[in-house]
Amino acid sequence: MRRQRRTEPSGPYWKQRNWQLSAGFLAVVVLAGGFTALTSQHDTGGDHMGAAVSDGPLSGTSAPRAGRPPGCHTDDSGGDALPQSAPKDISWHTLGIARVPVSGSAGPTRTTGSLRWCFAHTPIGAVLAATVIPSRMSGSDWRAVARQQVVAGHGRDLFSIQRQTVADIDRAEQAGNTAVASYAGFSVTSYTADAANVRLLLRTGQGYAATAVLVRWSNGDWKVVPNADGSLHSQVTTIQGNANGFILWGV
Repeated sequence: MRRQRRTEPSGPYWKQRNWQLSAGFLAVVVLAGGFTALTSQHDTGGDHMGAAVSDGPLSGTSAPRAGRPPGCHTDDSGGDALPQSAPKDISWHTLGIARVPVSGSAGPTRTTGSLRWCFAHTPIGAVLAATVIPSRMSGSDWRAVARQQVVAGHGRDLFSIQRQTVADIDRAEQAGNTAVASYAGFSVTSYTADAANVRLLLRTGQGYAATAVLVRWSNGDWKVVPNADGSLHSQVTTIQGNANGFILWGV
């Protein structure tokens, strides 16, 4: 891949465009601009996940320590082999303000309320989890998603505290005229049965950009591992040139 140019951060990290990507659809603020409202006031005390969020299929009290949650079935026959192409059964679904790839065999195969879950225990399942889960963080149901699909710890607490400063955007029209990029491809840079590092390729009006998401196998499904600063992905970089090194979704 040709040389990449790193986007330089400025100001508090939760007000940087790159961190804001974690608080909504990854592609919404890759270009100039950002969320339309960053000053919504929320209570930041107490339980940052929200006391009203109930347990679900992936919560610590519901999900099994081994095996899959009840009703979760995926095609895991690919094992640990890294993908050489995109799955043939990919379709595109609009979830809130994001259009995300979904596979009938690799997931997400289950919907429970705001959750889109049950990903294959394979590298492509990890890719889909790394794509779908952060994309669910723009809407008003982000707390339920974070509680069950983001690994608990200090990073998740920071994500929650700063996410509360960003206005909820449940529908594409609420994003106004913000330029939206699209998911273009992916690569798996490391994979074990317990964790995977996934790079996501975004197509913008100015070319390509890339970021990375770490996921971990926990309670029978893939969950996003937040960074120490609360972001759900790495610094976004602009790619100069073509998309070599990535597998394209083919759309």
